[in-house]
Amino acid sequence: MRLLVRFMGFLFAAGTVVFLVGIAAVAGAIWHFSKDLPDYSQLQDYEPPVMTRVHAADGALLGEYSKERRLYLPIQAVPKLVINAFLAAEDKNFYEHGGIDYSGMARAAILYAQNYGSNRRPQGASTITQQVAKNFLLTNEVSFARKIKEALLAMRIERAYSKDRILELYLNEIYLGLGAYGIAAASLVYFDKSVNELTIAEASYLASLPKAPAALHPVRNRDRAIERRNYVIDRLLENGWIKQADADKARKDPLVVTSRSNGAHIFAGEYFAEEVRRDIFERYGEKKLYEGGLSVRTTLDPKIQVMARKTMAAGLVNYDEAQGWRGAMQKLDISGDWGVKLADVKSLSDVAPWRLAVVLDTSDQSARIGFQPGRELGGAVSKERQTGIITMDGARWARSKGKTPTAVSQVLQPGDVIYADPLVNKDGNAVEGQYRLRQLPEISGAMVAMDPWTGRVVAMVGGFSFDQSQFNRATQAYRQPGSSFKPIVYSSALDNGYTPSSIVVDGPIEIDQGQGGGVWRPENFSTGHYYGPTTLRNALTHSLNTVTVRLAQDVGMPLIGEYAKRFGVYDELPNFLSYALGAGETTVMRMVTAYSMFANGGRRVKPTLIDRIQDRYGHTIFKHDARECRGCDAPGGWKNQPEPQLIDRREQVLDPMTAYQITSMMEGVVQRGTAMVMRDVGKPIAGKTGTTNDAKDLWFVGFSPDLVIGLYLGYDKPRSLGRNAQAGHTAAPIARDFMKLALADKPATPFKIPAGIKLIRVDSKTGTRAGPGGGGNTILEAFKPGTAPPEGYSPSVADADGRAPQPSQGQQPDTGLFMRPGTGGLY
Repeated sequence: MRLLVRFMGFLFAAGTVVFLVGIAAVAGAIWHFSKDLPDYSQLQDYEPPVMTRVHAADGALLGEYSKERRLYLPIQAVPKLVINAFLAAEDKNFYEHGGIDYSGMARAAILYAQNYGSNRRPQGASTITQQVAKNFLLTNEVSFARKIKEALLAMRIERAYSKDRILELYLNEIYLGLGAYGIAAASLVYFDKSVNELTIAEASYLASLPKAPAALHPVRNRDRAIERRNYVIDRLLENGWIKQADADKARKDPLVVTSRSNGAHIFAGEYFAEEVRRDIFERYGEKKLYEGGLSVRTTLDPKIQVMARKTMAAGLVNYDEAQGWRGAMQKLDISGDWGVKLADVKSLSDVAPWRLAVVLDTSDQSARIGFQPGRELGGAVSKERQTGIITMDGARWARSKGKTPTAVSQVLQPGDVIYADPLVNKDGNAVEGQYRLRQLPEISGAMVAMDPWTGRVVAMVGGFSFDQSQFNRATQAYRQPGSSFKPIVYSSALDNGYTPSSIVVDGPIEIDQGQGGGVWRPENFSTGHYYGPTTLRNALTHSLNTVTVRLAQDVGMPLIGEYAKRFGVYDELPNFLSYALGAGETTVMRMVTAYSMFANGGRRVKPTLIDRIQDRYGHTIFKHDARECRGCDAPGGWKNQPEPQLIDRREQVLDPMTAYQITSMMEGVVQRGTAMVMRDVGKPIAGKTGTTNDAKDLWFVGFSPDLVIGLYLGYDKPRSLGRNAQAGHTAAPIARDFMKLALADKPATPFKIPAGIKLIRVDSKTGTRAGPGGGGNTILEAFKPGTAPPEGYSPSVADADGRAPQPSQGQQPDTGLFMRPGTGGLY
């Protein structure tokens, strides 16, 4: 008995020693691993990389930019279903343990012992808190040392933060495959839905992804993905978080993934979105753009953008098709499965309804074509094959060497890779099964539409296809504006003594260009035709070059250069008279901005594609509209106080009366001049065409009271568009088609006449006051105070001795210039 007692005492003492040694070992291990633990307090200031989202003016998503596709979602905004799905999949005891789930650790230890030596990866027993510790503060190293650190950090995190905060960090940080970080981004990437719209099956699938997103790919590993999703559904049911009927239905739901584009999310908005991206990059840098979580509200009007894209593309295609058929894009061997081969041919994704196709067989009457098949999410070519027919009606335009084809087989051969879109009949309806042959236009161009009062760009087309060329011709292409620059020249004259009725001679002129420059003889577009003495209005209406040159000689190129700089058309304009005819290079955006200042009464306009920018916390860090609103923030609500007023402190770059005069003159261009096609719009329109030397660029810039449009057509490597090409026949019709759509629901509002302007009836040819009864040549002309032609005064050419005719007593002299007969200069 005594021996037994002594033995038991020995065992107790030994056990105590072992216990104390164990305690010391554990304490030592904790001390050892704790001394270099990361500082978990950084979680308090957690700012994950969040993608920047760009929206159109109506709130529609335009684009997303990120390195990690993540949208930060506060825990309060996460639906209970989604939270329960992730708890069921990852840590059902999350709200009960203190950071470590000991039962889970025991299960993992047993499995580790069973699989020891099998080279299988040990099963983790990490709680959500431990995963937060690993994802934020540690590495993915598989070792006991990392697990110990993870556990220690988890307990400290639990003591420092609430359960909801820990879960919020987890749900926003985890990687869920397909480039998506966090549940908000994953919901959009996989299902194109917000988290509030997810079904039980969809939420369960997302919850199954954290451990192995690649292994649960919805296409490549569909069966395994569904199995894991159903496992999560079973755990939701087991925990009492969903009903049996809901679980049964969710298990039967197919796993359907709706892939989400990384590019522009509004059709035809690619150039606009890219220009916004560049703007943000220049303002805030790369990190802020791709990780800052900015919310950008742009000026884009999606409806007007589609109108701009449609009309511009149609104009480019119409011109290109008039030049004839250039042949197939390439040849393809159609033996075997032509669909797989065609799928490897690069096609443009932004030219819908055009589709890439290959000719399968031809006859005189038609050609059978096969369309490029799509690809599944995993990259495999779809097995579906779609075919169609191109008849003679769809290929008749395809002339070759000036000859119209009489058979489809003269145009197309088997193996030709082409584009085609549905054939439309005279009623505008698609003919079922029949298609029209298309070719990508060689010619390019750009269009910008702007609100003249604010500078907000509501639409932008930078070329035919962003997929084909990301070069934005609206902002990056410097082209000669030709005669569309003339309103700047005329404005400088109207601001300095001229009136719309001033007389300048339209006739041959020679300019000695100095040393080695030779003699320059500018001519009107209609070579050899001159009007003689004519009014400024008539000269602008018919775009008379010789009048513009004489005007530039008189007011001086330095002054014109100052006006060009003031309007933002050029930074510096050389003092050569040819630049008065638009020989300098500028962009569509600059020209539209300049014309906006005509339309708004001469106020400076700063073009913008962005209305406002907010940071990730919702604070506004940029706002374009800097006008002061007095009374907008009146305390106490409405108490019959005066209406709020917008205080506009923008610079007045042009006299409002001059702005109206040049606007009225450009209305004449539309009514009687080179832009007469614009009359079809049926609303007040002012504008100017521009055709450069050899017709390398064709322009139209014009405006209604509330919308400015500018566009040009030309080859990227400038060459003539044809001997007879004119802006009034090519560019202006595109502007007409756009304005008819954009202004369809707008009233026919006339241009506002500023205070001080006098409207006086004059003879349109001579600029003199119209007599009683007027006649067919009378118009209402706009004059500033003191500049109207006096009654009974009739300007004529100067006397032979060089003295201008003198007005009769009591009359004020007219401000027109006169030509001395037999000379080539003004005086």
